[in-house]
Amino acid sequence: MKKHQTRKFFRRAALPAWLAFTFGLTAALAAPAPAVVGDWQGALNTGNSSLRVVLHVSQDKEGNLNATLDSPDQGATGIAISAITFKQPDLHFEIQRIGASYDGKIDKANAEIAGEWKQGGGSLALTFSRTSK
Repeated sequence: MKKHQTRKFFRRAALPAWLAFTFGLTAALAAPAPAVVGDWQGALNTGNSSLRVVLHVSQDKEGNLNATLDSPDQGATGIAISAITFKQPDLHFEIQRIGASYDGKIDKANAEIAGEWKQGGGSLALTFSRTSK
């Protein structure tokens, strides 16, 4: 190979290798999903009865959290959570449609979220435990 052909070859080979390294490094440095992402189950104990609630939290490509709530005992699924924030260890979400909100703290093992459900002027303790679908 001639000298200029050798340089051209190395430039062509180096560019893809550099791009692969850069993209690989970017993927490796990407922030992991927040600890709150996943499925969570809890129960609202009203004294006379108990209502199961299931929280589904996901993260979109832009890093925004999205969530829905199910109330299996009432036959309700996919209740839209209108606002959700998570800053380790604090979780807050609101459901405007039913006038409810929740404030809780995730434990160090990321296995439980203990907090308070507020709705209609009242509040109840609510602890979510991580679950698999």
